[in-house]
Amino acid sequence: MVHQAQGQLVQELAAGGLPAPPTRYVLREKDRPTGGVGSAATKLDFPIVDVRRLADSGDADEAAKLRAALDTWGLFAVTGHGIPEALLDGIREASREFFHLPSSEKLKHANQTDDGEFQLEGYGIDRVDTDEQILDWCDRLYLQVQPEETRQLKLWPDHPPSFAKLLHEYTLASDQVAKLVLRAMARLLGFDDGFFLAQVGERGETHARFNYYPSCPRADLVHGLKPHTDNSVVTTLLLDRDVAGLQVLCGDGAGGGWTCPCSARTWWWSSAT
Repeated sequence: MVHQAQGQLVQELAAGGLPAPPTRYVLREKDRPTGGVGSAATKLDFPIVDVRRLADSGDADEAAKLRAALDTWGLFAVTGHGIPEALLDGIREASREFFHLPSSEKLKHANQTDDGEFQLEGYGIDRVDTDEQILDWCDRLYLQVQPEETRQLKLWPDHPPSFAKLLHEYTLASDQVAKLVLRAMARLLGFDDGFFLAQVGERGETHARFNYYPSCPRADLVHGLKPHTDNSVVTTLLLDRDVAGLQVLCGDGAGGGWTCPCSARTWWWSSAT
């Protein structure tokens, strides 16, 4: 049975002009966000890797940057990815337009079945299991994009009309960069270039997640998205150009603590499945 809170959209709550977030979203004091913009942690330098240079197996300097990034932060800023800025801006704008549609339009792609059961894909909030669960201040659209034949196109927004085409193009472009990174990671460990790609296989699953964080009257009391480690092989993250907020837990080798990468670059980080 779906929890009664499953249908409560954060965007609708925020539009109500509340003086403070409801208690379901308020974190315990020890769990509240720290290390925001302006803190000492923001002075740490993030690793930057030119993935175009990674394609050259003889470029030892860039390979060393990748190894250092994965040994410490576990993520790095990407340059030289070759994805057109127009495409990156287009997918940002299309997702923004979707979240600004009336709720009745967005709920045509809801992450609940006709029987009211929660499903991973679609528009809504993350799964709610218990009354005690503290909810994220976030609505999201979650879609499987690879393999292509597994796409549930009924859950893909048809407004704006450009959404599906842009997401398809972004998926293919990101896939090429991810493969390049995986080849470089294999070489770093002394494996053949295709070692990790063989583990993923030709039909590896890829999902796209679009997060919308409405303005919050007390942002210091909530998490937009709770601290987590992705269970994917590689994650690409495209940040908003204007709004910062991502925090990353830095490993001991880079100084430790939470910090904000305030940049509009595409960010990558990797985790073993």
